[in-house]
Amino acid sequence: MNTMPTPSRPLKIGTRGSALALAQAHETRDRLMAAHGLAADAFEIVVIKTTGDRVTDRPLKEIGGKGLFTREIEEALSAGEIDIAVHSMKDMPTLQPGGLIIDCLLPREDVRDAFVSPHHGSIADLPEGAVVGSSSLRRRAQLAHRRPDLQLVEFRGNVQTRLRKLEDGVAQATFLAMAGLTRLDMLHVARGPIDPQDMLPAVAQGAIGIERRESDEAMAQLLQPIHDVETGQRILAERAFLSRLDGSCQTPIAGLAELYDGQLILQGEILRPDGSEAVRGRREGDISDGIAMGVDLAEELLSRAGPGFLAE
Repeated sequence: MNTMPTPSRPLKIGTRGSALALAQAHETRDRLMAAHGLAADAFEIVVIKTTGDRVTDRPLKEIGGKGLFTREIEEALSAGEIDIAVHSMKDMPTLQPGGLIIDCLLPREDVRDAFVSPHHGSIADLPEGAVVGSSSLRRRAQLAHRRPDLQLVEFRGNVQTRLRKLEDGVAQATFLAMAGLTRLDMLHVARGPIDPQDMLPAVAQGAIGIERRESDEAMAQLLQPIHDVETGQRILAERAFLSRLDGSCQTPIAGLAELYDGQLILQGEILRPDGSEAVRGRREGDISDGIAMGVDLAEELLSRAGPGFLAE
């Protein structure tokens, strides 16, 4: 890049305003600083309020699904008001607006869900009929499938809001992403991680994606040194799986790709929203076949599930 950002012409990083989103924006800035020997004042973090942040009293599926946490940020990026946007990849719709691209991913954090409860050590320890709060349709469906005796309630809000609801007795337990708690330096609030075999995580959980304008070649060069190739390969396979299922916040879908000695192992799961049924499968193959594996696994699960499985 010929013109590196400077204090007089800082690189503008767009983000949501939650503590976690800001932590992710700062991680992106710090990695760019280290990669290019830049000072902090060569960057400006621009907070953009999204519909999902403004409307917190209704379930996501009622107000429009995943794009709620990205639309306004992407509009600012398209308009040139910011130079890059930092996103939690699990919030990203599989289709992006024309002219925008995500080809930079930071090293992936812990993919697992965390069990959070003031008085109980694990899901198995919850008494019959206990109230569990979650805003995630996937987590609620997975829990209902495993523990149909529990009462599940909608639980919107950032990490701090959800913890306060637990303290107020609105619910006896909830789930958060281990990655988010790690980035917020709040691992102490978790009773522990949940094994992915027990609760397969959301597609792209723990991954941070950096979006740019496709035409901005200088930005592509600036971002290239901080892109984590392995994370990129895993996310490509998971998002191909999600895309073939037409996944949104209204669909309980889980997926996880892992790499071992150049071999990609992809697991996927689809559930009825009420948790009454779950269909799970896996693929193993070469990294280069990740996208094809994702599509193939999605088609297998759809055929096993039958028509109308994912509909409410």
